[in-house]
This record gives sequence, structure tokens and C-alpha cells, in this order.
Amino acid sequence: MKVMKLTIQINRPIAEVFAFAIDPQNTPKWIESIVVEETNEWPVTVGSIYRNQNKMGEWSEFVVTVFEENKTFVHTKKDDTFQVRYTFTSIDPNQTELVYELVDYGELEESYIQKLLDNFKRVMEQQ
Repeated sequence: MKVMKLTIQINRPIAEVFAFAIDPQNTPKWIESIVVEETNEWPVTVGSIYRNQNKMGEWSEFVVTVFEENKTFVHTKKDDTFQVRYTFTSIDPNQTELVYELVDYGELEESYIQKLLDNFKRVMEQQ
């Protein structure tokens, strides 16, 4: 099992960062390869399904396996090839630490994931 764990600090309150991360409409704003993302239900709970389409028109599905509001959000790819865990910690009322952890992620490089997190931070802080 391969694990990649990256941490970033975002100058926004934890509730805002968490809400932004789970909203499927925001995903294309910070992951350039995703054109659209949707979920089968709102609000999201354990068992919710996210579907996203990349620029090549391919769809992927993820099942929410852990959901603790303003704390942790985990989704697992339906074919069990990898899992993404988001962990949120309040540093102070206006700053949040986000730990982004990939498990069994294949060939993704750390620099690619760091770029995604930098995009997330930039978009979040501009709102």
C-alpha cells in the first residue's frame, strides 16, 4: 500500500474550507483535469456517490466512506484503486490546516498533488 500525505494551511475558517471541499461544483475550480463533478444526494453523507468527468470524457465514481463535518471526509474510488482522505484542523478562527492523504494512488507524483493543493488554497482564499 502506498500513501502520500501533504499538508497545507488555508487562511479561511474551517467550516468554509470543509464546505468548499465537499461541494462537487468546486472541484473543477481547483483540479484542472476535472470538467464536472456531481453527487447523487445533498447533503452528503456516508454512502453518497461522487461522479466526475475528466477532460477526455472519462467518468470516475467515488463512494463517501467517512464523513465527520468540519473534521474528516474520505472517498474511495468505486473500483477500489485508491482512496482520498481530507482531514481538517482549525489553527485559529480564520485559518485551517488541510491534510490531503492518498492511499494506493498508482503513479501520481507528489508535485502534481502539491499543485492541486496550491490551487485549492488559491481559490479558497480568493473567495
